[in-house]
Amino acid sequence: LKYAVKAFSKEATYSEEFGKESLINEIEIMRKFNHKNLMKLHEVYESQNSIYVGAELLEGGQLYDKIKTKHKFTPKEIKMVMKGILEGLEVMHMNNIMHRDLKPENILLRTEGDFDCVIADFGLAQDVNKDYMFVRCGTPGYVAPEVVNLKDLKAKYSSVCVIFSAGVIFHLLALKKPPFPGK
Repeated sequence: LKYAVKAFSKEATYSEEFGKESLINEIEIMRKFNHKNLMKLHEVYESQNSIYVGAELLEGGQLYDKIKTKHKFTPKEIKMVMKGILEGLEVMHMNNIMHRDLKPENILLRTEGDFDCVIADFGLAQDVNKDYMFVRCGTPGYVAPEVVNLKDLKAKYSSVCVIFSAGVIFHLLALKKPPFPGK
C-alpha cells in the first residue's frame, strides 16, 4: 500500500499562533473519519524535530487543476464531484465537524482521469461545539456570508456554512466562472 506523507517541522509549526493546537486538532478530526470521500489518516509519527502524517495517497490531483486547465465538465462529472463532496460533508456534519475551508484546492481526485473525489486539508476544521481557534477564516470567495460578516468573535455558527462553499464549487463547475466578480 502506498501513502502520502506530510511532514511538519515542529519549530515552524509551533511558532505559529495556535500552531501546535491546530495540528493536534487536525489529526484528531481526521482520526474520527473512515469514509471514502474524506481523506483517510493512517499513521502519525513524531521525531525530535518533526511530525509525519501518513494519509491515503490520492493520485488524481486537485479539482482546482482541472478547473484551471479549463476542463469542460460533463453533467455526469459534475454530479460525481458534487455527490462526493456532499456525502463527505454529510459524515462531517453528523459528527458536528465543519470543514471551514472547502475549495477546489482541497478537493482531491482519487485517480487520474476519474472524478471520484475526496475532501482533504482539515487544518481549519472545527468541532461546532468547541471554542473556535479561528473565528473568521477560510478562503475569500468561498466563505459563507455569516462567517465573513461576523461581528461578535465569540459567536458560533453552524456547519451549514460549508454548504455555501459547496454551492460556490458547483457554480464554478457548471458555469465555469465564480459566482462573484473581483478578487
